Amino acid sequence: MTKWLTKPLKTGFMAVAALVMLNSCAVVATGAAAVGISSVTDPRTIGSQLDDQTIEMKANAKLGNDEQLGDYRLRVVSYDQQVLLIGQVPNDGMRQRAEEVIADTNGIERIFNQVRVSSQAGLSVQSNDAWITSQVKLKLAANEQVSASDIKVVTENSEVFLLGIVGRASAEIAVNIARNVKGVSRVVKAFKAPR
Repeated sequence: MTKWLTKPLKTGFMAVAALVMLNSCAVVATGAAAVGISSVTDPRTIGSQLDDQTIEMKANAKLGNDEQLGDYRLRVVSYDQQVLLIGQVPNDGMRQRAEEVIADTNGIERIFNQVRVSSQAGLSVQSNDAWITSQVKLKLAANEQVSASDIKVVTENSEVFLLGIVGRASAEIAVNIARNVKGVSRVVKAFKAPR
């Protein structure tokens, strides 16, 4: 093969290889975006974020498919394999059952059972919860003493739950910020200490 033909072939192969690699990156990025991964701002690794989403999908499906619990509004939120279980049920037996149903979900390290024995939260309560969550997030983002991206905020029936991997000082600041948002009835921290 002549020398002038070899150089274009090498260049062509390199271009094809680069295109394949870029397409692979795009597929990974697209896949991560499709499942809600926010690795740029999230202190968890991408693997940990995927683990948390898998835990949430499996545990929420178990609750929804359970004959006794399927009609209740229960929700699982996972952060670094620490699971927050929230919602409302009519009695303590159902509250305990909710935890038992998800307990064997692969990957869960700890369950914070915060299910309340009360009537179901209506749409107006859920709408107010979304507003409270947005206000807490805004105030955390405006505070220079805490990293808002390290804290996940979940509101259920005016109770604010804070999850994340933060130190004691940051945890207390975050709790005080959330406590002072209008409409918050209680703040519950479910933080994990940094390693």
